[in-house]
Amino acid sequence: MDELFEKEEEAAPPAVVPRGRHVPLAARMRPRTLDEYAGQQHVLGEGKLLRRVVESDRFTSLIFFGPPGVGKTSLAQLIAQRTSSRFVNLSGVESNVADIRRAVEGAESARRLHGKSTTLFVDEIHRFNKSQQDVLLPWIERGTVRFIGATTHNPFFYINSPLVSRSQVFQLEPLGTEDVAQVLRAALEDDDRGLGADNITATDEALHHLALMADGDARKALTALETAALTTPPDAEGRVHLDLTVAEDSIQKKTVVYDGDGDAHYDTISAFIKSIRGSDPDAALYWLAKMLHAGEDFRFIARRIVIAASEDIGLADSGALRVAIDAWQAAEFVGMPEARIPLAHATVYLATAPKSNSAYAALGQAMGDVQSGRTLAVPRHLRSSNYKGAGDLGHGEGYKYAHDYEGGYVPQSYLPEGRTYYTPTSNGQELRIRERLDHWRRLFQESGGASVPPPAAG
Repeated sequence: MDELFEKEEEAAPPAVVPRGRHVPLAARMRPRTLDEYAGQQHVLGEGKLLRRVVESDRFTSLIFFGPPGVGKTSLAQLIAQRTSSRFVNLSGVESNVADIRRAVEGAESARRLHGKSTTLFVDEIHRFNKSQQDVLLPWIERGTVRFIGATTHNPFFYINSPLVSRSQVFQLEPLGTEDVAQVLRAALEDDDRGLGADNITATDEALHHLALMADGDARKALTALETAALTTPPDAEGRVHLDLTVAEDSIQKKTVVYDGDGDAHYDTISAFIKSIRGSDPDAALYWLAKMLHAGEDFRFIARRIVIAASEDIGLADSGALRVAIDAWQAAEFVGMPEARIPLAHATVYLATAPKSNSAYAALGQAMGDVQSGRTLAVPRHLRSSNYKGAGDLGHGEGYKYAHDYEGGYVPQSYLPEGRTYYTPTSNGQELRIRERLDHWRRLFQESGGASVPPPAAG
């Protein structure tokens, strides 16, 4: 085992930058120091928690989550280098329990023979099943390995709670356009690892376009830059010049970070609904466009629009529910890509409609009473009298038929205890509902009913 360890140590020293033109540019340009690392200043800036943790060499378990291409693997390698530990890389897709055990045995040998710590990095840790994740726990607790996990999925949903609770979790954000452009400039200028020795120039417009279309993914941008450099013929002086036209041809479609079952899916639909609720049609249309561009199921969007029509517009404009259902049925009827048109129609209608969640909120209060309080019995005068013997039990006795009275209303108790759940707003059509309800509640109060609900709140 010790001989195996020695070979592993020689074959995989920490922070090795791959060399050779057969190695993709994105791999060659991995940062060598924290100062070369692009973005993530919210956790790596001077004085920020992750930087303090790394510089003080005080961590046992870290989890990084964020979209592809933001530098999760590179950061793990830099941390191993900075803390002078061995770096062992496993994949949640390819590795198994036996691989984990071999890595742990190597870590134990490294500590025993050389007093050297081991950083065990597991990429796509969410791909490990529960048993595989649980195997890591005792070795982390004993300090046999220092664990770093990377995932594109929210660890609080996709990683076992015991592992998350033992880790410091850091969310890495998509790189800004200028951050990605700076990575591209560094690749063009680097004579050793990049394209600096290849007599290549690029306009700012070309680099900006590649950075913008990569949508925060530095790996995607570097791959596009390498494609442009390798496929563009040199001029008469042997210089390769990359302009905007070449850049546009090298990255055909904008990358949108969007996983159909992960954070991007839930975060984007959340932003869409909150924009409708907040009466911002422009924001709502943007999030709708992002979902459609990324290939989100239009039926899922339509269902959320129908829910929003009742939850957020409600009685302030009851027509919103009809518009939402019509949009859903129309989208189903015509299919994509035309389905986007009725979805946009409904989105703008809901975002610009008056808002009220009064009915939804009232139901929540009533359900809270049902779940936590004493269940109220149906008053005798409201019980069904449409069966033999009901009259002998007094069911229906004293009930007043509302249509027999002026205005279709008669003061009458419908709850054995006076409770008020529904408080109408003054928004949109609900103002008229509020006026009617205030009138009825005043009549009930004046009648001296046994259960007297208060007037609607102003």
